Amino acid sequence: MKTTQDIINNVVWKACDTFRGTMDSSQYKDYILSMLFVKYLSDFYTEKLEQISARYDGDAERIKRALEREKFILDDSCTFEFLLKNKEADNLGEIINKALAKIEEDNIEKLEGIFRNVDFNSRQMLGDTKERNSILKNLLEDFSDIRLDLRPSCLADTDIIGNSYEYLISHFASDAGKKGGEFFTPSEVSTLLAKLVASKEGDRIYDPTCGSGSLLIKAAQEVGNNNFAIYGQERNGQTQALCRMNMYLHEINDAKIAWGDTIGNPLHLENDHLMKFDVIVANPPFSLDKWGADTAENDIFKRFANYAVPPKSKGDYAFVIHMIQSLNENGRMGVVLPHGVLFRGSSEGKIRQKLIDENLLDAVIGLPANLFFGTSIPACILVFKKNRQHQDILFIDASNDFDKAKNQNNLNDTQLAKILDTYRARQEIEKYSHLATIEEIQENEYNLNIPRYVDTFEEEEIIDLDATKTNIARLETEIADIKTKMNNYLAELGL
Repeated sequence: MKTTQDIINNVVWKACDTFRGTMDSSQYKDYILSMLFVKYLSDFYTEKLEQISARYDGDAERIKRALEREKFILDDSCTFEFLLKNKEADNLGEIINKALAKIEEDNIEKLEGIFRNVDFNSRQMLGDTKERNSILKNLLEDFSDIRLDLRPSCLADTDIIGNSYEYLISHFASDAGKKGGEFFTPSEVSTLLAKLVASKEGDRIYDPTCGSGSLLIKAAQEVGNNNFAIYGQERNGQTQALCRMNMYLHEINDAKIAWGDTIGNPLHLENDHLMKFDVIVANPPFSLDKWGADTAENDIFKRFANYAVPPKSKGDYAFVIHMIQSLNENGRMGVVLPHGVLFRGSSEGKIRQKLIDENLLDAVIGLPANLFFGTSIPACILVFKKNRQHQDILFIDASNDFDKAKNQNNLNDTQLAKILDTYRARQEIEKYSHLATIEEIQENEYNLNIPRYVDTFEEEEIIDLDATKTNIARLETEIADIKTKMNNYLAELGL
């Protein structure tokens, strides 16, 4: 029987029961996802070892050389089977930690620091020795489920482990509430952004606030083959590790995911200058306070030299400017932002005007409220392009097109398709989209608030007052008749 995504989802989600009631999902997700990654590495390596051993008829030296050319190297003390054999050990947490450290050490170029934020021997997180050993034993037993066979030859298709990883991250994000928004962008929004920027063969793709990597993966999948290069940066070390695992599980083995503050310390450079990209996608933190305004004027990369410095308490345009400066001469980018960027004044107004005057802004797309984890406010997508051929800006108001779910709203395939079709055709649709000329934008003093351009007002039905009065009188008569009948019935009953 082949291992399907449903099997992985069910087995791993059941493993979460080991932690529920002990800690928050935003904390135990690291144990679950790290163990899934270890199981993947172990099953992958075990099958490769079997294949290579058969190929070289047990020749130890040739087997060793062949294994060194494989994607990952795994010592016997690092396999999932080894950990499972030691599930009764008094120092189980220590054994797991040593295995993770050895995995990093043996794959230093690819996996250094990937387990840096997870401690399987933490008394603070997992309790005293007895409790900790019990939790870890249960975790290993859950992952030893015979159905969870992650050997490449046993997978229903090549995408299922990566897809399951995304499924789990989305559920953890939902459970984590506000914290969930820090590491995950809803799948439908990632899909929409990826299709708006339309990555193609040979593209260099970048996300400066990449979280767990969902935007980058969706953008890469748009290419249709493996001829692309992935770059990302994430300031949260825990989330950066998740992103790197996510890349490997999606068979993106050469992604360059840096750890650090993109505004304060951009790490993707060429010849001491910002690296340039064909495609940029991002969902930066909304209106980030203390983003680094104090040092912006002395920025060594001179990102803000031609723009006003964004306000200290709202870093939205700091990320936009960084991305604009990171685009190549034909680059395109899509970014999720709060609605405030469309109309706030002062330095943000000056930035907005300059971006429009430079003919960089291609489209403004209003999204429904309550799409994102941790915030109910409506957001928008801004699409920018270098070397733009159009002299107008497309406004789309998709704020009323959504499916209502239990905790948040969703975009379905039809709603996504409508946005994309409208954008690609640059089509005007009554009460939905409008092509605004630059002159029109200027008349509105560069205010991009969507209702200024897309009128969604619905006139209320005119009320016929005479008919309403007649209806009220009729109802009052009926009520009086009913009261009379009730009083007669009560009198007959002697009440």
